[in-house]
Amino acid sequence: MSFATRMMMMSITLSLQIITAFLFITATASSPPSGFTMDLIHLRTSASSSRRSNTDDLRRSTPYADIFFETSEYLMKLKIGTPPVEIEAVLDTGGEIIWTQCLPCLNCYKQRNPIFDPSKSSTYKEKLNCNTSNPSCEYTLTYVDQSYSKGRLATETVTIQSTSGHSYVMPETVIGCSHNSSGFRTTSSGTVGLSWASLSLISQMGKDMHGAFSYCLSPEGNSKISFGSNAIVSGDGTVTTPMFTKKEKPGYYYLNLDAVTVGGARVETLGTPFHASDGNIVIDSGTTLTYLPASYCSLVRESVEKVVTSAEQVTFPDIDTLCYKTNTMDIFPVITMHFSGGADLVLDKNNTYMDNGEAICLMIVCGPVSPIAETLALFGNRAQNNFLVGYDHSSLKVSFKPTDCGVTENKPRDSTSAASLLQLNIKFVLFIVVLSLIRL
Repeated sequence: MSFATRMMMMSITLSLQIITAFLFITATASSPPSGFTMDLIHLRTSASSSRRSNTDDLRRSTPYADIFFETSEYLMKLKIGTPPVEIEAVLDTGGEIIWTQCLPCLNCYKQRNPIFDPSKSSTYKEKLNCNTSNPSCEYTLTYVDQSYSKGRLATETVTIQSTSGHSYVMPETVIGCSHNSSGFRTTSSGTVGLSWASLSLISQMGKDMHGAFSYCLSPEGNSKISFGSNAIVSGDGTVTTPMFTKKEKPGYYYLNLDAVTVGGARVETLGTPFHASDGNIVIDSGTTLTYLPASYCSLVRESVEKVVTSAEQVTFPDIDTLCYKTNTMDIFPVITMHFSGGADLVLDKNNTYMDNGEAICLMIVCGPVSPIAETLALFGNRAQNNFLVGYDHSSLKVSFKPTDCGVTENKPRDSTSAASLLQLNIKFVLFIVVLSLIRL
């Protein structure tokens, strides 16, 4: 073998090694772990072969989606049925199931999107013989404000679309088809339950998403919700607190509130009936305001009154909270919520006070959200604004990270851009190969 031939073979071998290296680097760079992010809208006022293939798709891409802002509830966009029909449902961490209003509708409230017609879906199947006490698989959900949803359980394909264009498809997912719903002040189609309950969305996702989800609720602009590995909350400013479950309310995520600081005055729960070590407040994305037991809340309220002395107190018939006739937030103290484990949440004034046009009011309400929930304290979505909030079923932790939730993140490179980069790398390496051969 001549010297020139050996040199040419060595050059080709080296070039192939370079190609292999570029292919490996490109494939690695475009393969983030399983997880995705999806749409929410903020309004003012079972493992199958297809699901396994979804996991493979998600490993090749990290989808993102926007959350649109409107009023006092956060809505999540998803699709149900075959062909898929988009619905917008309230994001509810206390919700047990995914339900949507369905035709025929005996008693339904007015929603923004068309009501889902199960007769037009090829994958809709009503469940039969759920158990001996409920052979017809009917369900009834009554919420603390006395709103309710009644209907039948069914299995249906649920599709979650991300902004990268990759869908997460959940065949044979149990949903509630509501034919009788009332008392809801919303234009949503229904509710997406994210609680511990077995029929919630996160529970039915199974092991793919590792029981992890996070959301970032913006008071305006865009927001987001993420699942799986994308839901990990970490980095500077992150605080973590244990979450608890209770037998009397098994689906709720309980946190332990140790104290509330108003300005420089710390109001301990210790020594009050509100004090607990196994959870005393429910974190709830489906409730706007924060509710504290009257006996403890009065202490917090008194601390605010001691600071705000330059404005006149006013009352409103439709809300029992502390209000002042003023047009500036400057006179109000900063409020910090102290959760167990050292998770101190310094709340922005917009998290704790609201301007209703006539006065500025404290968004912490003393007393129960309704007469049937006298002992239930709630940490509402208003107080969670501009925090990245992560729930981890495996570690039993909830994490908070101060975040500007209205700022759009840099989207991960999708499969299209990854393919373009791959083509560019291949062209570059082929150029090197040709150049080497010319030199020979």
